[in-house]
Amino acid sequence: MFVTALITGIALGSMYGLLALGFYVTYAVSSTVNFAQGSSMMLGAVFAYTFAVTFGWPFVPAVLLALALCAIYGVIVELIAVRPFASRGSSAWLMATVALGIVADNTVLFTFGKEPRGFNVFQGGVQIAGINVPWLQIAIPVVGFTLAAGLYFFSRKTQTGKAMLAVVQNPDAARLMGINITLVVSAAYAASTLFAGAAGMMIAPLFNVHSDMGTLFGLKAFAVAILGGITSAWGVMLAGLIFGITEAMITSLLGSAYTQILSFALVILVLALRPNGLFGRAEVKKV
Repeated sequence: MFVTALITGIALGSMYGLLALGFYVTYAVSSTVNFAQGSSMMLGAVFAYTFAVTFGWPFVPAVLLALALCAIYGVIVELIAVRPFASRGSSAWLMATVALGIVADNTVLFTFGKEPRGFNVFQGGVQIAGINVPWLQIAIPVVGFTLAAGLYFFSRKTQTGKAMLAVVQNPDAARLMGINITLVVSAAYAASTLFAGAAGMMIAPLFNVHSDMGTLFGLKAFAVAILGGITSAWGVMLAGLIFGITEAMITSLLGSAYTQILSFALVILVLALRPNGLFGRAEVKKV
């Protein structure tokens, strides 16, 4: 039971971390976050299902187009729900991104339908400690940490990545250096929703595809981002693992009725003790 819960928790935690990476990348670049991240996850699963199952396309082209559409959705979110408000110093983007997510959820509800649909794309598994582990539960953490490593390498080792980090540190200096701030922020939102879409595709076979599948996952991912310290990419991934394993253990030992109560209570307790998250650092303010 313990090993099964651990394997399930690692898979879930990697998915939470992948979603939380989306919060990290937009906050690191623009000090804003996309509260439609759960909807982005849902769209990734719906697009992939539509192309691969409904249209019968080969899996790889279906996934690539689905991810591209998720990235375009992120650009739209930044363009109409974040930029008009952030440019005026308003925090109304908080509600605007929530509202846009609700619009996306209900649009899918009316077009895709409300019935959950199975999306079994990974068949078979492997024996670990006498337990049959589906390939999907192995693929989720591999993809999650590969993307986290790629994001770290991109932001620290490439000129474009360094430019993105420079935008939030000193926007005026970045502009004087010739960095297109608007384009950089749009790219961050595109990456954010691409991560969410990838998470949605991988988690869909475990929870089915439906219009509101991303709502609770989005909330949990934001909790993970805060828990890990939203300024640390590796922090949010590790926090995702901790949250996922904790959730799986609670479900295994006490039952699903206690999962949400205890997991979020633990989040509150940890943040009360460490307000900047487990791996975050306090922001230094100059006076």
